[in-house]
Amino acid sequence: MRALPVRRIATSFLCTALLLGTAGPVYAATHDDTAREAARTAPQVPVPGADALLGQVKSLGDIGGVIKPVTDLLQAVLKADNGAVPAADLATLTSAVTTALDAAKAAAPKGAALPETPQLPAAPQLPLGGAPAAQAPMDLKGDALAALQKSVEALVKAVTSADVAAIAKEVPAVLTGLVNFAVATLLGGGLPVPNLPGLPALPKLPVDGLPLPKLPV
Repeated sequence: MRALPVRRIATSFLCTALLLGTAGPVYAATHDDTAREAARTAPQVPVPGADALLGQVKSLGDIGGVIKPVTDLLQAVLKADNGAVPAADLATLTSAVTTALDAAKAAAPKGAALPETPQLPAAPQLPLGGAPAAQAPMDLKGDALAALQKSVEALVKAVTSADVAAIAKEVPAVLTGLVNFAVATLLGGGLPVPNLPGLPALPKLPVDGLPLPKLPV
């Protein structure tokens, strides 16, 4: 058999290379699409403890959602001449605060309901008197939001009335209400305990309970 001419051999190799070079990107693209489809249809595995962590993240987000509009209102009042914010601007700022407070109230956890007590026959009254009624579960965040809304309304009323003395009184009240809301959210949102060196210990929340009556000896 005669040997193939060098030109024919080179041509064959060139054609093979061209075919491989053309098919390579097509194969790669098909392979990438297959991998993406497999990743899309694969069962999603959440991060361990994701639900609890998302709740903590949302608690912090709630704080930011309230702090920003309230501080915007405070800055506008403090930067205005004698706190006289233009009516249109005041209405816009107040509307933003109201929207934020309403959203935070809707997201605030409600206090746990007390279990229903079965009806029992009336007991004779003891000379010591009856024990005080059980206290309802605390709703720190809800109470803080209500107090903050009340202080914001008082501030807006003072600004509308151009009462500089009242404005000077209500601005610190709004700031205090804002801090109370932030602290109540941090304490009641199941967030991690702060571990920054030098921070004071967190205050202990009071525990609801009935005092034990003292019986005569």
